[in-house]
Amino acid sequence: MLKELSHMDRITQLQDEIQRLLTIMSSTIAYLTARSTFLQVSEQIPITKIRNPDKYDPPELFEANKNELVQDLIVKAKQIEYLIQSLPVPEPEQQQANRLQALEQQMQDANEEYIQAVDRAKNLHRKISEFLRTMLDNADGPVEHASLI
Repeated sequence: MLKELSHMDRITQLQDEIQRLLTIMSSTIAYLTARSTFLQVSEQIPITKIRNPDKYDPPELFEANKNELVQDLIVKAKQIEYLIQSLPVPEPEQQQANRLQALEQQMQDANEEYIQAVDRAKNLHRKISEFLRTMLDNADGPVEHASLI
């Protein structure tokens, strides 16, 4: 049970790290689209829009920030890869089927035991009720001892 909890903790950590990676990616895309300037990439395609200089970062700062964002993505991806490597190897399908079948048998056995216990409790309740009824009916006379079990 403790081993399964440890695996679940790793899965939760993995989910959290993937969420953080997606947040970093989203922030990176937002930064790159908001703080870049338009550059002509082909002589056949002219630049039709120019941003104000206060709307984009200077090329040196933009490159430094872009490199930092790439490093953040790489670090987060390596953390995710480490968490994936630490997950247990999935058990073979046949082994899972056998385990589920054994659990189903245990559940059926427990259910049968429960039904027997309920039947026994009902039987005891019936005998006690009969005994008490007999006692109340014979309140004036001597009481015969009835067997409870």
